[in-house]
Amino acid sequence: MATLQLRVDDSLKAKADALFSSLGMDTSTAVRIFLASSIENNGLPFDVRHKTDPLSLETAVSDSRNRTNLHGPFKTAQEAVSSMLED
Repeated sequence: MATLQLRVDDSLKAKADALFSSLGMDTSTAVRIFLASSIENNGLPFDVRHKTDPLSLETAVSDSRNRTNLHGPFKTAQEAVSSMLED
C-alpha cells in the first residue's frame, strides 16, 4: 500500500475533517473515494469551470431568450425600474 502526502491550509483541513466526519468517514477515506471515482469517470468526478455570478449579464440574456425568471408585464417604465430595485 502506498502513502500519499499533501499540504493544505490548516483551516481547509479542519473544515474537510469536520465535513467528512459528519458523513461517517475520515479524510483519508474521502480521498480514496475521490481517487476511485476519478478512475471510474476517467477524469475528475465533477465539472471544473469558473463559477458564474447568478446575476450576471449572461444569465439575464439567457433568461430573456428562454423566457424564464421574468417579472411583469409592467404598465409603466417606472414600475419596471421599481421592480428591478426591489430586494
